[in-house]
Parts: sequence; C-alpha cells; structure tokens
Amino acid sequence: MAVQLPAEFIVNVDNERCRKCKRCIVSCGFSALEFRNKVTPIHRRCVACQRCAAFCPEDAITITENQMAYKYNYSWTPEIRKNILKQAASGGVLLGGMGNPKPYPIYWDHMLIDACQVTNPSIDPLREPMELRTYLGAKPDTLEFSGEYGNVKLETELAPQLKLDIPVVFAAMSYGAISLNAHKALAMAAKRMGTMMNTGEGGLHESLVSYKDNIIVQVASGRFGVTGEYLNNSAAVEIKIGQGAKPGIGGHLPGVKVGGDVSKTRMIPAGTDALSPAPHHDIYSIEDLSQLIFALKEATGYSKPVSVKIAAVHNIAAIASGVVRAGADIVTIDGFRGGTGAAPVVIRDHVGIPVELALAAVDDRLRQEGIRNRASLLIGGSIRQSADVVKAIALGADAVIIGTAALIAMGCRLCQKCYTGNCSWGIATQRPELVNRLDPHAGADMLSFLLNGWSNEIKEVLGSLGINAVESLRGSRERLRGIGLDEQALKILGIKHAGIGQ
Repeated sequence: MAVQLPAEFIVNVDNERCRKCKRCIVSCGFSALEFRNKVTPIHRRCVACQRCAAFCPEDAITITENQMAYKYNYSWTPEIRKNILKQAASGGVLLGGMGNPKPYPIYWDHMLIDACQVTNPSIDPLREPMELRTYLGAKPDTLEFSGEYGNVKLETELAPQLKLDIPVVFAAMSYGAISLNAHKALAMAAKRMGTMMNTGEGGLHESLVSYKDNIIVQVASGRFGVTGEYLNNSAAVEIKIGQGAKPGIGGHLPGVKVGGDVSKTRMIPAGTDALSPAPHHDIYSIEDLSQLIFALKEATGYSKPVSVKIAAVHNIAAIASGVVRAGADIVTIDGFRGGTGAAPVVIRDHVGIPVELALAAVDDRLRQEGIRNRASLLIGGSIRQSADVVKAIALGADAVIIGTAALIAMGCRLCQKCYTGNCSWGIATQRPELVNRLDPHAGADMLSFLLNGWSNEIKEVLGSLGINAVESLRGSRERLRGIGLDEQALKILGIKHAGIGQ
C-alpha cells in the first residue's frame, strides 16, 4: 500500500495578477511549479525556499504551511507523524540540513550586558578608537624583554598566530556541500574584512589559492583533498574531530553532488558518495591526536597554528583540556545548533549541548588547570547577531565562527533541504544552472556589509561598557547578567542574575 504524505506547504498563485512570465517556474530548483495555460503549483514538491515568491514581478505568489494536513495532537505533532510516514514508505534514515530547529533554550537570549554610567563613564566609539583586532594561537606563560626604554626587544619566541581584524570567522563549509561561487564569496569577503574562511573537509579549489592568507584548511577523517600543497596554501590547519550538527558521526556528500571539479578537488571518482568515517582511523586516543597535530606542524614548517574542532557534548571540558595538552593552538567548539549540509535528523535534533554551556565549562576548566593561555577558543553553533558575539567573548571565547548567518547573508532562506542539491539560491548545490544564480562578487559584498555592520555594533557595545578593545572583554563574565535562567544554568555560565550589583 502506497503511503500518502500530505503536502507540507501550499503554493498560492494569484492568477489575476500573474503575467505568465514563467519566471517562477524557472526559479524553482525543486520543480514545484509548471505551466498548464497558467502557473500551476505541485504542492508536494514545495520546500518553501521562497525563490519563486521573491522573484515574482507582480508579487502574485505566497507560500503557506498546510494547516489542514493533520488533526491537532500535542504529543503526535505533524512533524512526528510525517517522519513516521516517510520511514514507513522508505525504511531509510531521515536526513535534514542546517542546524537544530527545536525550541530548546537559546542562552544568548537570556543574558544581558552591563553598561557604564557616571562613576565609570562610557566611551563614544565615534570619537575614540575601538580595537576589534585579536590573535588566535598559543600564548606563552610569560614574556621576556631586553633593552631599555625606547629600545625594547621581545626575546620570547611566539607561536604562529592568526590575525583577525574582527573576531568573526566564516565557519567550515565544504566545496561540494556548498557551491564554488559560495566558496569564492566567502574567500573574497574574508580577505576584504581581514578575517578567515574555512574550507571545510572538501579540499581547496585551485581558483582560491590566491586567498591562502585568509583561508583555514581542514583535515577530516576522509582526508579529502589533503596534500602537502593543500596544507601550505593556508593560514592555519584545522583537524575536524566533530561538528555540532552531528556529534560522533561522520560525513556524507551524495554522489549527485560530486561533479568533475568537486571530484578533482576532493581527489575521489566523480559520481561517487564522499563518505567520512565517524572516527579518524589514526586517532583513538589523545596521544594519537597529538601525533597528528605535530605531523601537521612538521608538514607546514611550524609556521601555522593548528586547530582542533570538536562538537559540544556533556564531557566537553575534559575533552578540550586533553586537546590543548595534545598541542592544539586553537580549540574550535561547535554547539548543537550548528549547521550542516546533511545529517540524520535524529542526531541533529537530539545529540549534543548548547555551545553557551560548553564554552563556559571549557573556559573554566582551562583556567583552573592553568593552561587557558596555551590555546585560543573559537566557538560557533547559533551565532546569529553581533550581540551573540559580544556575549560569547565575555563568556571566554577569543572569537566566533558563523556559517548559517553567512549563508543567510548570501540569500539562503533556511528551507533545510541542502542535502538534495537543489538549492534554488545557488548556494547548497552543484547544478550549474543553479550555481550561476549566486554572483560571488555580490555575495562577497553582502558578507562584507554584514561584518561591517556587526563590527560597528560591537564597537557601540564596547563603548557602552567603557572599554576600547575587544581583548579587554574576553572572559569578563561580570559584565553579563542572566534573566529567566535557573540557579543551575547561572552557575554553569558563571554569571549573576540580572539586578544583582557588583
């Protein structure tokens, strides 16, 4: 018996306003519209990517949820029943894109920032210099100098550092999961704004080598595209142990997205699935991880910092401590709202913890052990706005990573169907006719505008705090207050309740 799934969305076309230009039909990457003397929707195919509505010259299209598909039941929600029917029809694992959409608490929204008033006056960022520059990498325990006043020389040899003009880095998103034009936009914006973009685990396309000073290359369990040349065409190297959207499991890029260029860049046959195993088969202990860290440092002449990316899980503080002691210069922590091109829905929605709690726990543990200076903390997985950046740094982060926010800036509408390869906006696709819809130069402009806006807002907040450098904010949890949080959450975050004075 065939399982009948009701349409998730209803496409409404106002035929009186429609000029029959067929632009909507061409725009839809999911073939949810066709022409039968008039524009006719195929509701079951619609994923609400909104491309047709955005490009309709007459605003004749609206898309709504199908409210009549299921009778209301608090326990057996439409989503749960829809998923049961899908698996009853296929027997497969349910896939989803982007990050966790469940209504778990967003701790950023329950933290408020302190401000200066009369006794400790604020600073006007329009008239006083504000420093957003920060450096990622291991810092020494002490600094030694020689010489006298006016002729002082630093004698301590510093580990390689990543210089960021803004404490925001573009997150790892692989070529294959997203298009080459999206990668180009990220690389151009990173160079323009003095920050970094991360290649993800799909290798570095040859056309992006000129941006190597603003690129972090990733070494994942599949070792896609990893060569000595690849490692050295970078500003830093990242070992991906896990990511927030799918802790404890590997990666999967469907063969339909592995075309000629993706095949060449990843060094795998065209049309084959790119599978990353859950573990690195040469890492089963902290000692194994340390060997790989120093192998990568050796391969790059000890000229680049090495980062280790881990997912936020319940024992994250102990894991991070081990990673730092293994020799990592940067620890990247990805929370369970972090995005992905494809993940089993059961993992994405139910495994992992919020990055806010993970960050606070890790920063505490490293400080208690006296090794906080030995690695920088880079965090992501729900950084949505400049206020989140400020709060993350006050909780102890050195900088943040943004993935979903960057994709939204380029046009993503969060339809969460990245794994299909049919992205109508030219971002999460390898279909040439769709890829060409994203102009990388326009994408770089939008990303740069986003970071410029955030940088101005961060300066405003710093001014309100009476400080003129983002370095002065790091770990200053006394500048945060909780609201709507229980005592346990406040204790883990290490902040006081709103209204409590110094």
